[in-house]
Amino acid sequence: MSGFNVNILTLFPDMFPGPLGDGVTGRALDQDLWALSATNIRDFSTDNYRTVDDTPFGGGAGMVMKPDILESALDSIPTVGRLIYLSPRGRVLDQKLAHELGREENLTLLCGRYEGVDQRFLDAYQVEEISIGDYVLSGGELAAMVLIDSCLRLIPGVVGNENTTSEESHENGLLEYPQYTRPAVWVDKKGTEHPVPAALTSGHHENIRKWRKQQSEALTEEKRPDLWALYDQKS
Repeated sequence: MSGFNVNILTLFPDMFPGPLGDGVTGRALDQDLWALSATNIRDFSTDNYRTVDDTPFGGGAGMVMKPDILESALDSIPTVGRLIYLSPRGRVLDQKLAHELGREENLTLLCGRYEGVDQRFLDAYQVEEISIGDYVLSGGELAAMVLIDSCLRLIPGVVGNENTTSEESHENGLLEYPQYTRPAVWVDKKGTEHPVPAALTSGHHENIRKWRKQQSEALTEEKRPDLWALYDQKS
């Protein structure tokens, strides 16, 4: 067993691993740095129509996923660990929470569909709710992938260079500084020259560090005043 195991409860298990099966996360999956299991909730339906939802009490549009079916699906998972429902009303996923979740050995992610999940199931199993942002998706599967990816990047050996993540956006409360590569002077199709900032080609490590910090601070203040206010309070 790997050190980071993810169970998915979903109506669409074929969506997984999806993009998580490619790139650094896919290689890490092949190397058993993490493990993924997708359980089809519909397999636990008790009728010939494989019903997993029903109309909401009190009326209203849409359908609600049934608590008894969800309970049976959950019971099939040997080690549930931390149980999370991807929901727009949950705690918003951020880098601090990604670090916290990445330290868990087992995660079980419930992906809702339709109008959501019967509240009694969430209450009975004290399901934690997490949101990836203030918008609505067709289901929790894409949100689950975002959550998993944010955690996997923090697991040693997944990205490769373990020092890399410490310089990424949000790790220190700031947005990441701009990045440049060769050529040192790029000439666009209009004939305009675009040189790399001189500090980055100076070879002076302290000047490079200072430039990057200044850029991170300026970008954060301009683009994310909410983050800047928090950072400024701590400085």
